Amino acid sequence: MSDHYELPLRSEVAEKDTWNLKPMFESDAAWNEEYSAIEKQLEEVASYQGTLGKSAEALLAGLKFRDELSFRLEVLYIYAHLSFDVDTTNPTYQAMNGRVQTLAAKFSSSFSFYNTEILAVDESTIRGYIESNDALKLYTHDFERLFKSRAHILSDKEERVLASAGEIFNVPSTTFGMINNADIQFPSIKDENGNEVQLSHGRYSLFMENPNREVRERAFKAMQETYGNLKNTLASTLSGNVKIHNFNANIRGYKSAREAALFGNDIDENVHENLINGIHKNINMLHDYVTLRNDALQLEDIQMYDMYVPMVDDVDLKFTYEEAKEIILEALSVLGDEYRSVLKRAFDDRWIDVVENKGKRSGAYSSGSYGTDPYILLNWQENIDNMFTLAHELGHSVHSYMTRKYQPYIYGDYSIFVAEVASTTNENLLLNYLLDQYEDPKVRAYLLNHYLDTVKGTVFRQTQFAEFEHMIHVADQEGTALTADYLIDTYYALNKFYYGESVSTQEIGYEWARIPHFYYNYYVYQYATGFSAATLFAETIYNGGDVEPYLNFLKSGSSDYPINVLKKAGVDMHETTAIDTTLAIFGKRMEELRTLIIK
Repeated sequence: MSDHYELPLRSEVAEKDTWNLKPMFESDAAWNEEYSAIEKQLEEVASYQGTLGKSAEALLAGLKFRDELSFRLEVLYIYAHLSFDVDTTNPTYQAMNGRVQTLAAKFSSSFSFYNTEILAVDESTIRGYIESNDALKLYTHDFERLFKSRAHILSDKEERVLASAGEIFNVPSTTFGMINNADIQFPSIKDENGNEVQLSHGRYSLFMENPNREVRERAFKAMQETYGNLKNTLASTLSGNVKIHNFNANIRGYKSAREAALFGNDIDENVHENLINGIHKNINMLHDYVTLRNDALQLEDIQMYDMYVPMVDDVDLKFTYEEAKEIILEALSVLGDEYRSVLKRAFDDRWIDVVENKGKRSGAYSSGSYGTDPYILLNWQENIDNMFTLAHELGHSVHSYMTRKYQPYIYGDYSIFVAEVASTTNENLLLNYLLDQYEDPKVRAYLLNHYLDTVKGTVFRQTQFAEFEHMIHVADQEGTALTADYLIDTYYALNKFYYGESVSTQEIGYEWARIPHFYYNYYVYQYATGFSAATLFAETIYNGGDVEPYLNFLKSGSSDYPINVLKKAGVDMHETTAIDTTLAIFGKRMEELRTLIIK
């Protein structure tokens, strides 16, 4: 019998393994009819210009018109992009996906006058409208967010100038993207069999997990030195991006780029600061992790290219999709009957597109809108990593489902600041469940290694990125030139602080040059805060704590600022409890792994 396996065509996938999109549109023809109807209705937007401040009734009419059209457009978009993602070779869905993106851009442009026009009206007048009209009271928090931004909104002329310069402001990140994804030339290296293999972004992570240390070293140095050869160009793009952040913050009256970036979610800068301080206070734990790695791999001098290879042998734990479903249902039963009922709906109502097929987008995600089910894309493989992925995406989907069930449309989504909390809570609860089930030392070691590497990559590494990002913004604000040499020296010194003096790999000084997240404007810290909040939730629930505050968090959407939504549920990100709890568990599990693998 041949071992050769061909991916099935989309048409060959069993219906039970595909998601059901018919609740959105019965057919592509129905989608096209709705597309035409929305496109025609966009012509009516202009009739609302100049009316929004005239009366409470006129304001409400304008808002309801915008929301209804937005709602319908989102459903249109979700159907097109989900249809396209499961068969990217299908020309019909290629065209539909492109068309709906064009329509979305037209929608944004058509409604762009709304906020400016509302802010042009005296704030007391708008508040009077809200008080006099019960239907408008629904928008109270939405207006609060808008009014809060007033101090940082410029004159119409200045706003038009900045808006017209938007494409120019994107040049540094666009240039980095072109270099990083299109123009950069990676060398070939020798693999463990002596074969010449060209380095690439995708192969690099595989090389870093290779048991052969010489292969890891060759790949690491080749990758870093490739970017090192472009250090001056990439220092220029990163410096330009930082200058844009500082310029925009300054011209809008913020005291720093960090304040400007965190302002929209009403997050105090001390949340960012507390994360960094919490890691600094416990940096010895990362040093202990490095020592454990050194001992497990039996090295004399551990280096940065030794940080990704597994510390334990792979464990052949296989789970069918059906088995994984039952395990997840059991592992997450601590979240209560309501949560479990939504999980059952996800499985029974075909929210999930399970198997890989030709032309299907790679990876996994949760996607949907207020008017749709929260769909999940998978490319199922029968291993433990895919089971964690399924639990993760179900966390997103249940969060979305509960938000939309309990919130009105305008608050039926949630901030990126909390987006990874529900998904990571599920992963933590699943890990706790599996550790309870397995006494086999090899399986436990594998699970613990998986957890420790996740914390190292999500909490420690992302905080290191966040700290470096802040350092270079402050340096530029204070007049320091962000030259290649400055960036290399700063990054290398920070890396030594994080991983310890014994890790002396010089080439790591170039790593800043290859990290896309440094162009995202204070984004990366949210990976670490989200993981920490999820850990606190999971530990509370796993140890018999009240699950209701967590369920209320899932139901809150954007009805309040994300920092307040978490605080109401018992997780105050102004304090260090979440990060302290995460690191305490990290330390405990690190010691267990040491007893299992170090003889």
